[in-house]
Amino acid sequence: MSVDWLVGRWQWPYAGAFAGCFLLALLPIVWSELGTAAMLIYAQLPAYLFHQLEEHGDDRFRRYVNGRFGGEVLSRPATFAINLLCVWVAMIVAFLLAYYVNPALGLIAIYLTAVNAITHIAVALRSRAYNPGLATAVAFFVPLSVWGAIEVNETYTVSTAAQVAAIALAVGGHLAIIAFVAWRLRHRSA
Repeated sequence: MSVDWLVGRWQWPYAGAFAGCFLLALLPIVWSELGTAAMLIYAQLPAYLFHQLEEHGDDRFRRYVNGRFGGEVLSRPATFAINLLCVWVAMIVAFLLAYYVNPALGLIAIYLTAVNAITHIAVALRSRAYNPGLATAVAFFVPLSVWGAIEVNETYTVSTAAQVAAIALAVGGHLAIIAFVAWRLRHRSA
């Protein structure tokens, strides 16, 4: 069954990176047809898929989090679901909203990568150690999110409301993950 292969055998980070290669191959078409700002919104998903390979390949991130909290606070199905909904679906929806509704809504995808990079960097500075995903967060997310935010803001009229909504969704998604881990910790010890 495909769910067993993706989640049970933990192949989704590798399948995602494979899909990222194909999405990257379409990048020149998006760029030539929609422009640099739209291309940078689109590029967030393949970048994130490569980031997830570093972060979740060999189950690194889940083992890292569970090791820090001394037990299973992140299960394999929960980790997959978080990444499926909070990354893949969120990035696709942000690109579609940018294309069909308002280009400024593409900032949702850009700010998701920025918040993730900030989180990885903050954890590394606090612990003075590598955490799974740090290298690609610094190498991919920092330049892509900075360039993307500048380009979208220079290319389109971005209202304060759109800025606040994009930031709120990006931060809120990460806070929801933290809240889930905290909830799991409370219920584990109860």
